[in-house]
Amino acid sequence: MTPAITGLWPPVSTPFADDGAVDARRLVHHSRTLLADGAHGLAILGTTSEANSLTLDERRKAIDAHLEAGIPAAKLLPGTGAAAIGDAAALPRHAGEIGVAAGLLPPPLFYKKRSDEGVYAFIASVIERSGPKVPRIMLYHIPQMAGDGFSLELIGRLREAFPDLVVGLKDSAGAYDYTKSVIDAFPGFAVFPGAEVYLVKALRNGAAGCISASANINARGIRGILDHWRDADADARQEAANAIRKAVEGRTMIAAVKTVLAERYRDGGWRTMRPPLMALDAEARAALLANPAIAGLLESVAA
Repeated sequence: MTPAITGLWPPVSTPFADDGAVDARRLVHHSRTLLADGAHGLAILGTTSEANSLTLDERRKAIDAHLEAGIPAAKLLPGTGAAAIGDAAALPRHAGEIGVAAGLLPPPLFYKKRSDEGVYAFIASVIERSGPKVPRIMLYHIPQMAGDGFSLELIGRLREAFPDLVVGLKDSAGAYDYTKSVIDAFPGFAVFPGAEVYLVKALRNGAAGCISASANINARGIRGILDHWRDADADARQEAANAIRKAVEGRTMIAAVKTVLAERYRDGGWRTMRPPLMALDAEARAALLANPAIAGLLESVAA
């Protein structure tokens, strides 16, 4: 029986070399660090990974770099989103052939005012074109970026059509009511909040885990919530994690996370981003690193 997808799966930040190429060595090192810090698996090639700035070939190579470094395919949850059906099917086809845990699939990008029927047709076509080894699918609900998301009716229809493939959902909309509505409507469906800000509450109501950008810098703290949400100190753990999240969320999230990683790894190259995204300026970096929650975090990981 295929294991359920649960726990902490950070959306792994992507480092770039001076020439703008993906730096596979530093990427794999960061992934190993996240696993050592308590991550159950790695949600590579997602929003935080700047995956929409990577070519399909670069994304395939990023997946393969993890395997070549000895990280099991079952520890990988690659993002497989794209605007074109053929591109969106190419990545799960490759990922399925190597045996990843699942593929994280958002609605098609760019077009707005789409119907559930249109999104269903897109998802169904991606699954059908991904070949006989198509991996399990985690739906990626991020309406603020994708233009719309997954209604309960659409989720139900996809689960009915593909019961062994559509197994869960990452909710990055940031609204607990939606998270809970999906948990309540689909028992056994693996629902992951896309931020840890209400993780304790979500776990108490049946969430499967967490896929959060700030897990790149606070995997230990978020893993602590997952391990201890039933304990008396759960709310205190939640408050501490929220302070870290607030510090990076108050700026450009991806750039802020990379700023903290650059400090942790003592490697300024980690601040490099692909245009149109830009690194934080010196003043913003200094303010972020001086934030008590971030300063305390960096002190703890250095210990």
